Amino acid sequence: MVYGANGYTGTLVARLAAARGSRPVLAGRDARAVATLAGELGLDHVSFDLRDPAAIRRHLAEVAVVAHCAGPFTATSRPMVDACLDTGTHYLDVTGELPVFEAVLSRDAEARARGVALITGGGFDVVPTDCLAGLLHAALPGATALELAFWAPGGLSRGTATTGLAAMGDGGRIRVGGLLVPTPVGTPAREVAFPSKTRRVGAVPWGDLVTAYHSTVIPDITIYTRADEQKLLRYAPVRAVARWVVRRRPPGPSAQIRAATRVEVWGEVRDGAGQRRTATLVGPNAYDLTADAVHRAAEHLTAGTGGRDGAAVRPGAHTPATAFGPRFLDQLTGVEIDGPR
Repeated sequence: MVYGANGYTGTLVARLAAARGSRPVLAGRDARAVATLAGELGLDHVSFDLRDPAAIRRHLAEVAVVAHCAGPFTATSRPMVDACLDTGTHYLDVTGELPVFEAVLSRDAEARARGVALITGGGFDVVPTDCLAGLLHAALPGATALELAFWAPGGLSRGTATTGLAAMGDGGRIRVGGLLVPTPVGTPAREVAFPSKTRRVGAVPWGDLVTAYHSTVIPDITIYTRADEQKLLRYAPVRAVARWVVRRRPPGPSAQIRAATRVEVWGEVRDGAGQRRTATLVGPNAYDLTADAVHRAAEHLTAGTGGRDGAAVRPGAHTPATAFGPRFLDQLTGVEIDGPR
């Protein structure tokens, strides 16, 4: 099932799945919008509200995997996870919200007891960064510091932009000694040698502050992206104007924009002896990468494949790297990795 199939990301997932011959059930709260998309793609559909626990469980009862694409996940994740644990349905979301990563990953014992896999961050936030962190950690197992930077041109969907603006209001974060530490958005800043060019980037409260820590247990983690716009979003009036603009934009980047833009990721780990390893990644537009990653992950969960041991993903709460292994990146269309070295 793709829940939130009528949203921007959910629609991309549904369309790609159908194009690849999969037959997911499309679902969401907006019955008319879901039915219209399902009719176009020739797929079954249902409608239910995540505020109705009985309805969620009724509709998940025969579902092996739900790809949860309806945000804001701070409101929608908990009821979906609760229902998945009750119905034995594997859960996969595309959240970018730090509290949601923490909440889902905290339910590992429950998920193992129920035989359910809970996978959080199954899209651009955080598949490429989480898996690159895993590759770097494997290359330097004694690493004590991790830095990741990403460059994702092409624009944001309304949902992503709205969630991101809300997060910026809480300020920045870095991880120091295993603890999340507040910092002004955009601080610290540095130059990063991305594959295309060197760019100035600043620290942001990206999901890997939780997921990469969970995947690698590296105690010091900083995540960076473009610094100029992030610094402006420290100020409430700027965020208010940005929200007004977001509400009047198209739902997300057009197919033409997505085809013309590519995401870049840089990462580095260091240990106490001064050793370091670096790696970079180039891939398709963040939303196309998300749809690809979600579909492949859902197919693995449905088929009982893709786990780190070559069998099924182990029950429990996972990041993409702990569920499928860092080399999950090799399965994604158009993703090219350089390193670690």
